[in-house]
Amino acid sequence: MDVNQTKQEHLLALKVMRLTKPTLFTNLPVTCEDRDLPGDLFCQLMRDDPSTIRGAETLMLGEMLTLPQNFGNIFLGETFSSYISVHNDSSQVVKDILVKADLQTSSQRLNLSASNTAVAELRPECCIDDVIHHEVKEIGTHILVCAVSYTTQYGEKLYFRKFFKFQVLKPLDVKTKFYNAESDLSSVTDEVFLEAQIQNITTSPMFMEKVSLEPSIMYNVTELNSVVNGDQGESTFGKMSYLQPMDTRQYLYCLKPKPEYAEKAGVIKGVTVIGKLDIVWKTNLGERGRLQTSQLQRMAPGYGDIRLSMEMIPDTVNLEEPFDIICKVTNCSERTMDLVLEVCNTRTIHWCGISGRQLGKLSPGASLSLPLTLLTSAQGLQSISGLRLTDTFLKRTYEYDDMAQVCVVCPSV
Repeated sequence: MDVNQTKQEHLLALKVMRLTKPTLFTNLPVTCEDRDLPGDLFCQLMRDDPSTIRGAETLMLGEMLTLPQNFGNIFLGETFSSYISVHNDSSQVVKDILVKADLQTSSQRLNLSASNTAVAELRPECCIDDVIHHEVKEIGTHILVCAVSYTTQYGEKLYFRKFFKFQVLKPLDVKTKFYNAESDLSSVTDEVFLEAQIQNITTSPMFMEKVSLEPSIMYNVTELNSVVNGDQGESTFGKMSYLQPMDTRQYLYCLKPKPEYAEKAGVIKGVTVIGKLDIVWKTNLGERGRLQTSQLQRMAPGYGDIRLSMEMIPDTVNLEEPFDIICKVTNCSERTMDLVLEVCNTRTIHWCGISGRQLGKLSPGASLSLPLTLLTSAQGLQSISGLRLTDTFLKRTYEYDDMAQVCVVCPSV
């Protein structure tokens, strides 16, 4: 018996091709000086080349499009599209053809077939076509498994499958940094500045269509990536938002806690969820990609047992004239405090009022407003210091210096 006849020859042929957009044709211009031996020969060849641009023959980029010559790279966030064709190469009618396409990743197996119903019959030289789409959400090895089952005209049931392996690469490198800030004058405190550094680690330029921050329910976000010019905002990156290979761009966002969360001292302690970045880009001839980061978290600053913030303070005050400020005291501990206020004069700051007065008991998470009066004896930018809070339960004193600054001027005559 011939060994080659032991292998079953299938009546159907399976072809799988990746669907992707064409690229602009590039050529390598060859030039020389007029006094060289070729003379005008090279320039004339480029002028006669239909792929070059008239008047700009020395540019590498032409006006023609070229179809992909290989499978190409697939990046995370892009849509993988493939064309699957089953052709009847035999001279007999094939029945009950079922084509199934699965995508196997490192963590799951996905069914990508548009239809799971069998085709009743397939005549000779006819084919069954299908196009599958999948948004790639994992990095690493992917295996496209295409299986075909059918029945011959003699009732014999046959089955075969093919495997197509490809790698999914990472297109962007995203790094984040958090900067904590406190507002001296606000009912909304704990501003958080997020800097997102995005680097293009592919080999082709990207058009950055959108880079936005979707905040968590605790925050409102303000994008700081544009400059207001008249009635319209102009991007800080210019009109053409292209990111070249290996280039890095910084995006900045300001987050403020919503009032209902800013008033709760316990919420601002520990790790808080900021939100997630939503990045949309386009490559080649408009091929779209999208990535969403996982929830970004930051370690909120610790304020100790008592937090003191400014609710009201004037920007400018007159020399040796009393002025009022309002402080806000918040109990950040898990116990009730009995507080006593003491004020200490400095060389330029003088407090007006009684030192050592009782503020009463303050339960955990509660706050109280503290109006105070003081005056300054020196001009210039002066720092407000010398406020002391003592907890009579634990006999512990909390000192607050350099709480805010005021500009002291001499009143005009």
